[in-house]
Amino acid sequence: MNIGHTTPILRIFDEAKAKEFYIDYLGFKIDWEHRFAPNLPLYLQISQDNCILHLTEHHGDCCPGAALRIQTTDIDAFHQQLQAKQYKYANPAIEDTSWNSRDLSVKDPFGNRLTFTNHIST
Repeated sequence: MNIGHTTPILRIFDEAKAKEFYIDYLGFKIDWEHRFAPNLPLYLQISQDNCILHLTEHHGDCCPGAALRIQTTDIDAFHQQLQAKQYKYANPAIEDTSWNSRDLSVKDPFGNRLTFTNHIST
């Protein structure tokens, strides 16, 4: 048996705010969007390089307040990209941790915390 990649599902409440944060600020792209009908909640997949996330407005899919650690090969370059965008709702800094990791944590508008890191335990 072989277990594959994980696809986290994160709760969102506002499509425009989600796209502003994940697409415009963090630099993800939309792979696909789904609604059962025009006025029903949105479910979408976004990605950047090898990181795939699902975002959902459906109340039964998950709860807000998740925390993710996302492997990043060049944390300094990513930090510079974020700083250049001057996003008015976040100004994350790189933290040098005591376990020899460099982390950059940012919360989305819905309380989910994404920590981009140069080190993931294997």
